[in-house]
Amino acid sequence: MADAVADVLADAVPDVVADEGLSVPTTRLTGMSERIDCTSPEGRAAGVAAAVAAVRAGEVVVLPTDTVYGIGADAFSPEAVTRTLAAKGRDRDMPPPVLIPSARTVDGLATSVPTYARDLMEQFWPGPLTLVLLAQPSLMWDLGETNGTVALRIPQDEIALAVLTEVGPMAVTSANRSGEPAAVTIEQAQEQLGDAVAVYLDGGPSVGGWPRPSSTAPRTCRGCCAPARSPRRTCSGCSATWRSAPTRTSRPEVGRCASTCSSSSSLRRPPSRPPRWCGRSRSGSVR
Repeated sequence: MADAVADVLADAVPDVVADEGLSVPTTRLTGMSERIDCTSPEGRAAGVAAAVAAVRAGEVVVLPTDTVYGIGADAFSPEAVTRTLAAKGRDRDMPPPVLIPSARTVDGLATSVPTYARDLMEQFWPGPLTLVLLAQPSLMWDLGETNGTVALRIPQDEIALAVLTEVGPMAVTSANRSGEPAAVTIEQAQEQLGDAVAVYLDGGPSVGGWPRPSSTAPRTCRGCCAPARSPRRTCSGCSATWRSAPTRTSRPEVGRCASTCSSSSSLRRPPSRPPRWCGRSRSGSVR
């Protein structure tokens, strides 16, 4: 009887390996996806663990980022990257970017990184900035027709970073069918991608390019055209890092934190040579 049950399961579920009778499935059931609510600490821990296991098994997952939901897989698994592109309906001539957990990973993936690129990393990572760099020629991966380059980014999202910290670089692109609107909710992603994805991590509605609220990551106040090397100050009300907005004159600048703390404390810095002014904004804003 046990042998008969094992034969039925082996025919219905190819991922089940029978060994001396009835065995236990070690991966997901074929054609089925798992959706996990990660909006609570317990759910987040369970979701991250499930996504990590799926990625290590060569599966495709959907996870939130600081822009829209992304679909991705292990960047060093050509088969998994191929499944990611196929789920999206995209060809190899549009290779996916690679999300990484920290800037220390850059030198292992890219070569001849210019100084200005490192300045941009320091200024805008983690965040919605993708840098296209020359890829290390010795890397054993296949992201598609990259012409020797790799697009790197660190997302400012706790769920995504937790997964990346465990599995390393992931090839991730927007979680939608090619030509369709990007998914800003897990429902939209699941509707478009269906069972091509092993695990869906539901982090709530996407904030569309603004950093997802975090209890650990520091918030940053920046003027829209603040120079890359503008002085940092700390708001006494919310402890956010303040990058002073530029002025047209060399008079001492006074900035007010635009974070949700509504702090009334002003932040001052000594006079300096005025930076170039784009004319779009004169006050700081949370980025």
